[in-house]
Amino acid sequence: MTQLTEIRERAVALQGAAGKTPANSRVNFAGHTVSLVALVGVRNGRRVTGVAFDSIGRFAQSGILRDRMIPRVLAADPDTLLDDSGRLDPAALLACALRDEKPGGHGDRAAAAAALELACWDLNAKLDDEPAYETIARRFGREPLGSVPVYAAGGYYYPGAGLDTLRDEMKSYLDLGYGAVKMKIGGAPMPEDLARVEAVIDVVGEGGRVAVDANGRFDRSAAVEWARALAGHRLRWYEEPGDPLDFELNHAVADCYDGAIATGENLFSVPDVVNLVRYGGMRPDRDIFQMDAGLSYGLVEYARMLEVLESHGFDRRFAFPHGGHLINLHIAAGLGLGGCESYPGVFQPFGGYSDGCALSDGRIAPTDAPGFGLERKSGLAEAIVDLTA
Repeated sequence: MTQLTEIRERAVALQGAAGKTPANSRVNFAGHTVSLVALVGVRNGRRVTGVAFDSIGRFAQSGILRDRMIPRVLAADPDTLLDDSGRLDPAALLACALRDEKPGGHGDRAAAAAALELACWDLNAKLDDEPAYETIARRFGREPLGSVPVYAAGGYYYPGAGLDTLRDEMKSYLDLGYGAVKMKIGGAPMPEDLARVEAVIDVVGEGGRVAVDANGRFDRSAAVEWARALAGHRLRWYEEPGDPLDFELNHAVADCYDGAIATGENLFSVPDVVNLVRYGGMRPDRDIFQMDAGLSYGLVEYARMLEVLESHGFDRRFAFPHGGHLINLHIAAGLGLGGCESYPGVFQPFGGYSDGCALSDGRIAPTDAPGFGLERKSGLAEAIVDLTA
């Protein structure tokens, strides 16, 4: 039987590349933080620590975790947190963390709960001395992928950076072995942004290897105008043109844009995904779903999201989790998804992968490190030591 003895949390600041803070069309990431969580458990006299975080792009949820969720879990009857094998049950731990929380309002609490739930997966994989993707695949009856298609996400806005800087950045991703990239739009006037798009296509070689991300910037009129402006470039996808909960806007873009649309990273619950597939105009043969377990109550909820997609005729190979980090790499490999994001140059120490994750032909394989292997990532390893010492 696994006995949960302690839970720790710490807000860790995100770091930009070479001292520069990235910005998208809506957010400057200076001052952004991430909640790093550790679950300390003992099984058969062996002390094991499960570690996870709440993904990237929101802020740390220290108050929600420390004031509400962690006390609930630590005060629970230990037997209620275990599965039939005596291991910590991620679903039971999640239910305990959410006790007395009203439905709806899927904001920062969804990410707080996710950090706890994902740390449970890391702990269980370590108990079995196996990488997390194997634990995940077995739990959900899947055959794990040996490697996962990845794309390099960058192309942020930096003060004083021009087209040459953007070209150099994208060329550096190609030099690393990435075959596809993503860049930001919506943070500059349309003519300037279109010039940026064309510069990246010129470097990468074709529009089909370039995705653009508006981060929800546009109203319906602007989103449609941009769809028309981008149509001739035959891009990999056009991401989050408008507010993530404006399903009518998304539908309007799908009606006028033949290329792929990508969305979902800011949907934090199964009901949100149900509404997206009902009302958002998503097309099973092309559009991309980017829900992120680290922002949406964890892996159990994320697996239910995939069930929603498949029950509505979508293929999980069109799921590409947002986040660009090791946890989502294991999730994509364990659940047989289409691929995932990578942050090779931004959002350290969480973004990107550990040195042992070799990139080949645009694919990355997780290492054989037990759990998510976070302790093997430079920068993040030091933060984990500080948290767990």
